[in-house]
Amino acid sequence: MKKKIIFAIIGLAVLIGALSGIKGLQISRMMSQKRLLAPDTVTTAVAHTENWESLLTSVASLVAVQGVMVSAEMTGKVVQIAFEPGTMVQAGDLLVQQDIAAETAQLRSAEATVALTKVTLERSRKLFAQKTSSQSEYDNSDAQYKQAVAQADNMRALIAKKTIRAPFAGVLGIRLVNLGQILSAGEAIVSLQALDPIFVNFSLPQQQLSQIKTGLSVRVKTDALPGQVIAGTITAINPQVETATRNIMVQATVANTGHRLRPGMFVNVIVVLPEQEKVLVIPATAVLNAPYSDSVFIVENDKNDKANPPAKVVRQQFVRLGARRGDFVTVLAGIKEGETVVSTGVFKLRNAQPVKVDNTLAPEFKLAPTPKDT
Repeated sequence: MKKKIIFAIIGLAVLIGALSGIKGLQISRMMSQKRLLAPDTVTTAVAHTENWESLLTSVASLVAVQGVMVSAEMTGKVVQIAFEPGTMVQAGDLLVQQDIAAETAQLRSAEATVALTKVTLERSRKLFAQKTSSQSEYDNSDAQYKQAVAQADNMRALIAKKTIRAPFAGVLGIRLVNLGQILSAGEAIVSLQALDPIFVNFSLPQQQLSQIKTGLSVRVKTDALPGQVIAGTITAINPQVETATRNIMVQATVANTGHRLRPGMFVNVIVVLPEQEKVLVIPATAVLNAPYSDSVFIVENDKNDKANPPAKVVRQQFVRLGARRGDFVTVLAGIKEGETVVSTGVFKLRNAQPVKVDNTLAPEFKLAPTPKDT
């Protein structure tokens, strides 16, 4: 019985050894075939330093330098509408005329009273100078004249309030009144906005307060004007920080020729700081993004290859990335200036894989690309 167990154990060991030998032979053959495979063709780029502009970015809203909803100051009936919606008007142009028939008649009566009291005052002045009239009579004539003038001025003011004019030059909006309509005091008539120049209001964190000042250049971009950049200047910085957000409000002014920008629009704003930053950059396509870390493949000579020149292999290197701009990304740690990285197709590579460099079809990387199909 013991002999049978010993023979079984020996047989099992021989079987395991045979299987291990066969598997090892298969693996060695696979490795030898792998060495004979042609290396993958890749494109490369050299990590290099550039001087990048120091920028602060934010989102902003556009606000008219002057904007108002023109409203009625007094109750009255609309007898004339002197504007066309959407047109440009100058300061003082007539917009709406309310009924002033009663006020005009009262003004004529007041002007007649002014003329009469003026004649009476001149007569009293002459009589007082000749000492044929008392001081009280002269004072009474003077007071009556001044009251008449004040009454006439009051009627002119009432007429002016019912003669609604543009308070400043700008573009009119949609008409909100009709002929014959009885306007109440404060009722809206039309929007008036001064559009050139226009304000850009945005917020920045309090940590960036020391970096900004009035006079710095800004660049404004909006989806309403794709591909266009509008230049402006910071003109005001709020003196206090908002306690709820710890942000500071900044206002820039940009030219708005052609009225392409409108109040209330959402835009992206970039503040251009005076100093430049020296950064190490590589193409963004050279980065293999992964949840655990980002990495690149550095092209090196194969140390085991004795040929001259030696074959090329890639080494996977984890990196820490910074800002992205255009087709490039900055590298904060992981590689050094002058090292060559694979610029395209990194997702198909693995560590220590042989490669062949061919940059004839390498794409052109730009800091400010302008794709045609956008």
